[in-house]
Amino acid sequence: MSRRASGRRNGRVDSEDATKGRKGERIERVDSADATKEKMNSREKRRLLKYEELPEFLKDNEFILDYYRCEWPLKDTFLSVFSLHNETLNIWTHLGGFVIFAAMAVLSLMENTNDDDEGSISSFFRTNVVATPLMTILSLHSTNSSKNSAPTDSHYIHYSRSSLLGINRADSELLPRWPWFVFLSGAMCCLVFSSLSHLLACHSKRLNLFFWRLDYTGISIMIVCSFFAPVYYVFYCQPIWQLLYLTSITIFGILSIITLLAPALSSPRFRKFRASLFLTMGFSGVIPAIHAATLHWAHSQMLIALGYEVFMGMLYAIGAGFYVSRIPERWKPGCFDLAGHSHQIFHVFVVGGALAHSVATLIMMNWRQGSLTC
Repeated sequence: MSRRASGRRNGRVDSEDATKGRKGERIERVDSADATKEKMNSREKRRLLKYEELPEFLKDNEFILDYYRCEWPLKDTFLSVFSLHNETLNIWTHLGGFVIFAAMAVLSLMENTNDDDEGSISSFFRTNVVATPLMTILSLHSTNSSKNSAPTDSHYIHYSRSSLLGINRADSELLPRWPWFVFLSGAMCCLVFSSLSHLLACHSKRLNLFFWRLDYTGISIMIVCSFFAPVYYVFYCQPIWQLLYLTSITIFGILSIITLLAPALSSPRFRKFRASLFLTMGFSGVIPAIHAATLHWAHSQMLIALGYEVFMGMLYAIGAGFYVSRIPERWKPGCFDLAGHSHQIFHVFVVGGALAHSVATLIMMNWRQGSLTC
């Protein structure tokens, strides 16, 4: 009897073990299936979508048909800066611009504390971008009289040997340089805000609204900051006009930011309104520019600076034209999804315009350093 009972107990134990084993196998299979589903869902979330698959808040340009990121996990969205999609060049065109202006800021700070000879980058910048056009204008002035040939050479030498900031080191403490750094800071804010917006706005509807507001704020900040250095240096001896112009553009910028923070104005149908508002802010500088030209028409440096400012305005206007018209993708939808569409072109023109303004500002600083006495 005892043997039979023992055999029954052993049989029950074996049966229970077998049952547990089968349950364990089923649990492992379920876990494996869940893991597979998670991987598939993750891949599905990171899939690039076509325009018609997008939620309404991501539909901005109907002529770009493919390669959209949509509501990716935040980590994947952030790491997509290194992957190829239709925002890749939008991100890197302004991220590259940010690096350029950050390098200019670092070089400027180094020149403030370094007493050694200027570096090759600084020398190239000053000689080719500033001295060569100045030499041309002064040569034109000297054609009527051989007496002007000596000043032409001396002007050229002065420019080619001056620092990145266009200031003689011996007198560098005399001219305030904070307006130059205000401009650099504004440019860097605009460019990095733009890059972050193009990178992260696809994550969710909430972040989409936040980052496009941040983008418009950055543009307004750069426009306002761009006024500070030229107005400060050109109207250095006219403090009332200086205060009037700087106060006006600051108030205009604040009102523009408040207006653009309205959620409705972030929608695609207000694209032309936003472009018009930014252009109006930028071209409000025509009034102080004309005023400056009438005050300092006899100074060759100011003519060169004015030329670069006109060039800046042309670059911004052409870029805004691409932004509004959506050319060239309008002509052939789907062909410019990854590279060459209007917003990427707009970004390139914005960086070019900011660099042209940088050159104009450096020339104004150089000129003002030589005429600090009012």
